[in-house]
Amino acid sequence: MSRLPTLIFAVTLATATLAAATAAQAAGAAYGPELQGFRYPYPLQHFRFNSQGQTMQMAYMDVAPVAKPNGRTAVLMHGKNFCGATWETTITALARAGYRVIAPDQVGFCASTKPPQYQYSFHQLAANTMELLKKVGVGKAVLVGHSTGGMLATRFALMYPQAVTHLVMVNPIGLEDWKQLGVPYRTVDQWFERELKLTADSVRSYEKSTYYMGRWKPEYDKWVDMLAGLNAGPGQRLVAWNSALIYDMIFTQPVVHEFPQLKVPVTLMIGDGDTTALGADIAPPDVKAKVGNYKVLGKDTVKRIPQAKLVEFPGMGHAPQIEDPVGFHKALLEALGP
Repeated sequence: MSRLPTLIFAVTLATATLAAATAAQAAGAAYGPELQGFRYPYPLQHFRFNSQGQTMQMAYMDVAPVAKPNGRTAVLMHGKNFCGATWETTITALARAGYRVIAPDQVGFCASTKPPQYQYSFHQLAANTMELLKKVGVGKAVLVGHSTGGMLATRFALMYPQAVTHLVMVNPIGLEDWKQLGVPYRTVDQWFERELKLTADSVRSYEKSTYYMGRWKPEYDKWVDMLAGLNAGPGQRLVAWNSALIYDMIFTQPVVHEFPQLKVPVTLMIGDGDTTALGADIAPPDVKAKVGNYKVLGKDTVKRIPQAKLVEFPGMGHAPQIEDPVGFHKALLEALGP
């Protein structure tokens, strides 16, 4: 098979590097294509493996329990606009409760590889994560997935139920099938052009309205800096291309229809003010009005999962673990039990 398309794409990305770096310097923070320069809360390790004919690396944090070990491991799966680093306070809370905590960055995200070409699927990312867990000697784990990480954690639990003791979904997207409800399809190229325009201001504006119910705290700024700096750095086009491929995966690979097949205990943790819905910005008004209603989605979803419990955070948005870490972690540890 010819490698010419890959080489052409790589050359195109390389020629754009200098211009992107110059623009990034003018715009503010800029990090490398694998988030080089951004400080993680715990030491990063790197899992090297082969996938789809390419050598990859997944960055991850492996944090030992601070309190007396309880013999349990928690695996944290980040969302689309998040990284392993955004689990900072959750890692600390779980480690203090005796858990070993594994927090990876998935391929295509944050401090992990951004391949020029990759067939993204939740199945593939789940398989990559399973290989990581085998490498670090984890046979069973509590899965905690936030946002897009909730979709991935669901797929992982469906594929490897024997490896999951408890599935926790925190404001997962994918509680509805947007395309089925009438949200228009964006092509990968359209997502790519959209991602190239991402700025710190656009990220902050979106997160303030959707994630935090119009409220903003100074401590949220570092997560804006993380995402915008990655997209503004010298790997801008490669980062944006992978982001576009990932958005296509999220939109076209729903997990909602398979919730009744989950065979593990599930806790659904919902900030009920959340309005996140992929593609809502281009949806017709009647469609936009009916998607992203987490106050309803949480209650409807818990009825469809055999062993599920619902924990709601009234008036909170998409990231209750960041908005109210004390209250969230109290609820999380109670849900996981002794």
